[in-house]
Amino acid sequence: MASFNKVILLGNVTRDPELRYIANGTAVTDIGLAVNDRRKTATGEWVEETTFVDVTLWGRTAEVAGEYVTKGSPLLIEGRLKLDTWEKDGKKNSKLRVVGERMQLLGSRSGDGPRGEGGKSKPRAGVRDGAPSGSGSGQPPADEFEQSGGYDPTVSSGVDHSGSVGSDDDIPF
Repeated sequence: MASFNKVILLGNVTRDPELRYIANGTAVTDIGLAVNDRRKTATGEWVEETTFVDVTLWGRTAEVAGEYVTKGSPLLIEGRLKLDTWEKDGKKNSKLRVVGERMQLLGSRSGDGPRGEGGKSKPRAGVRDGAPSGSGSGQPPADEFEQSGGYDPTVSSGVDHSGSVGSDDDIPF
């Protein structure tokens, strides 16, 4: 039988990430994510419920989280569930956590940039398996966008822009 293990979470970080490196030099960080759910009870009353999820990030994704993510930051995480089991003092323990495979920085509540820097933060692309990724819209990642001076849709979009201007048929989406 086939199986599928995919988790997508959108929430706020509950604590500042603490970046560390394991013996082989790979970066790792654990973050907490608070995910809110709003539902209606049988009596018609709205109830807000918060679920706290532990997420582990590895490699370049962990380094980016250590640099840009702070407590309260809104964050999108895609990953997989992993059950950790261990024995302590003769008692078996287990904990379900998420191994983050992709992280998308959604913005900052305070408008601050990277830790310790003031001013507005630059828009940033997501990070997937240690490499920056774009928004999926055919545009380059934010850093590449800023370096190139802007987005030229005739360069790499694969859309023919030679048609008449002003026609709805020219819209590539």
